[in-house]
Amino acid sequence: MNELESLFSSVRNEFPALNQKVHGKTLRYLDSAATTLKPKAVVDRISHFYSYETSNVHRGAHYLGDVATQAFEAARQKVAEFLHAKQIEEIVFVRGTTEGVNLVAHSWGLTNLKDGDEILITEMEHHGNIVPWQMVAEKVGAKVLAAKILDNGELDLEDFKKKLSAKTKMVAFTACSNVLGTNNDMALLTKLAHEVGAKVLIDGAQIVSQSSVDVQKIDCDFFVFSAHKLFGPFGFGVLYGKKEILDQMPPYQGGGSMIAKVTVDKTTFNEVPFRFEAGTPHVEGAIGLHAAIDFMEKIGFEKIHAYEMELLKEATAKLEMIPDLKIFGTAPNKGPIISFNLKGTHHSDVGQILDQEGVAVRAGHHCTQPLMARLGIPGTVRASFSVYNNREDIDALVKAVAKAREMLL
Repeated sequence: MNELESLFSSVRNEFPALNQKVHGKTLRYLDSAATTLKPKAVVDRISHFYSYETSNVHRGAHYLGDVATQAFEAARQKVAEFLHAKQIEEIVFVRGTTEGVNLVAHSWGLTNLKDGDEILITEMEHHGNIVPWQMVAEKVGAKVLAAKILDNGELDLEDFKKKLSAKTKMVAFTACSNVLGTNNDMALLTKLAHEVGAKVLIDGAQIVSQSSVDVQKIDCDFFVFSAHKLFGPFGFGVLYGKKEILDQMPPYQGGGSMIAKVTVDKTTFNEVPFRFEAGTPHVEGAIGLHAAIDFMEKIGFEKIHAYEMELLKEATAKLEMIPDLKIFGTAPNKGPIISFNLKGTHHSDVGQILDQEGVAVRAGHHCTQPLMARLGIPGTVRASFSVYNNREDIDALVKAVAKAREMLL
């Protein structure tokens, strides 16, 4: 066992979910691209909040209200540092990546897009970074274009450049494909978009658990991610936006907290980020995300990345040895995600057999139907790796896939 394996063997012990059997087999959780398991530190922090700190925030006139508010805003500060934002006001709390995109699309988009404008996405986008733009484009008369991908899953940079023009007002792309694992060059794509005067939104849902993100160096205008893909709770996420842009955007929803003054005739709105946080917030979501970031930083992003790349390399090599298996997404720079199919089988059948062997994977179109159309397939089996996985998980996956091949072919 090398140094990294030894370190992450102890990390694995932080995840109680792995201490159980599925269908009589040891659970091998390989679905982290869908959601990560939760470490004890996060579970305990949320439990402590509910046990001893329960209160609404910002409006309480008592001790618990102060404690909850301080913890909530400390989480915002933590996220600002995590993303290397210029100031804390640039961090807006939302329900997740999808709501973050919708907020920008409907607030910035409906205000700034007009008939004839273009929104550039890519063929590898999640539906959450496609549908909101289509909805807004239909309302204002704009058009959604998609940059092509190459056969190995990389973005076709020449096609991306070709589709950029003076008509392009928004470029929205994923930092890491949730199917192909392809990591896009965020700084380069942002620079190219800015050269034609377009704003940039990055879907960071997959990248935030892999490596450190510096939104100032990238220079993106918006960046969104979900806590549950970062060892945090469900139903919570973050929208980063440059303050000078957020200041010009109208509210996305109306209600309490996002107001400055309300009369029957007129309402004036709060400053950012509170302008975009109507109603009672997901307080334990923010606190849980804070604990999740602390958990990751304690391990170290460089070590996390190195270890996950070891897992990816070994799993890829072993899966490639199975006859009739095809991997989709072979870009040299990719995240710890492997999507594959067995020739002559349906991905759902393979996924069910793997489940019976205790191996948890995802099977389907992964909310990327345009990408599936580009690949000419209805869906794939997807195995994804994280800090709690090990060589035994890989061996169990390979053994289960081999068994599925024997049963189905």
